[in-house]
Amino acid sequence: MDPVRRLLAERSCERLIVDFVHRLDLGEPASVAELFTEDGSWEWPPPGDGRRVRGRAALRAYFGARPADRLSRRLMSNILVTVVSEETATAVSYFSTHRVDGYSGGLVPAGPPVQVGHYEDTFTFRHSGGGWLLASRVLRLPFGGPTPSVR
Repeated sequence: MDPVRRLLAERSCERLIVDFVHRLDLGEPASVAELFTEDGSWEWPPPGDGRRVRGRAALRAYFGARPADRLSRRLMSNILVTVVSEETATAVSYFSTHRVDGYSGGLVPAGPPVQVGHYEDTFTFRHSGGGWLLASRVLRLPFGGPTPSVR
């Protein structure tokens, strides 16, 4: 693969990873579905709760069901994209999530993250105008706890 095309593919996939968390934290959570292929999936396999959501409509409903009073900020780091071919890439990225429920405005005292883990992603390039999209996103969560409430 041409080095410039590889670099553009890596950057496009990195952008999807960061766009995902921005949409969850600062945008419209249901819109993360648009970052996936039509049959894309998000999964939290055991030892997580075994949750698996497949397809844009199901992803839209799942992420759109986020509580309206939830305040969160996710920090992404160590994003490593590997371009496998002209149409496939993979990535591993670390994250930590700071989150509270019952938010009604103002400053919330800082606390430790409620989650620290990583994502394992697969990307597909769609020639028909879609560009790079997430085909699958798997959540690995070695550190986690309950979401505190500010109520």
